[in-house]
Amino acid sequence: MAADSETAASGLAEIRDLQRAVYALREELERARSATAEAVRRGLSGANAEIAQLQATIVALRDELQEWPLKRDEAARLAQAANLDEIKQLKANVAALRETLEAARLAQETAVRQAIIAAQDEIAQLRATAASLREALESANYAKQGEIAAARAQDHAELVQLQATVRALREQLQAASGDNEK
Repeated sequence: MAADSETAASGLAEIRDLQRAVYALREELERARSATAEAVRRGLSGANAEIAQLQATIVALRDELQEWPLKRDEAARLAQAANLDEIKQLKANVAALRETLEAARLAQETAVRQAIIAAQDEIAQLRATAASLREALESANYAKQGEIAAARAQDHAELVQLQATVRALREQLQAASGDNEK
């Protein structure tokens, strides 16, 4: 029996060793499960944080995407308003320049007309002056021709008188020389 009791004691010791091994394995398994659970929890926590961040990003992008047509429309409206203002200013500038050009054209036409009138007046005065000078020249020429004709007539009369005097003196000289010769 001693052998049985030894076998039994060794069986009990083996059972106790097995129970201890099972207990140690259970603890190790429990620690491994706990570490795995902790790792899964941390992984889930990180994944949940990343998911939450991605969801927030998606919401922000969705909001921005929804606001984009409004912002685009507002930008287009502002650009169109700016373009309309610029067009209005350009039209006003064009109208002002057109008025200035028209005023300058009218002023130029007026100046040209006045210059033509002044030139025509000056031409008329010069023609009148030329006509009066021509008349004065013709009168002076007539007067000069009259004087020349009078001087010629006087010279002719004086010449005729001198010729008559010379003839008379010749005749006297011939008569005196005929008397001297006799």
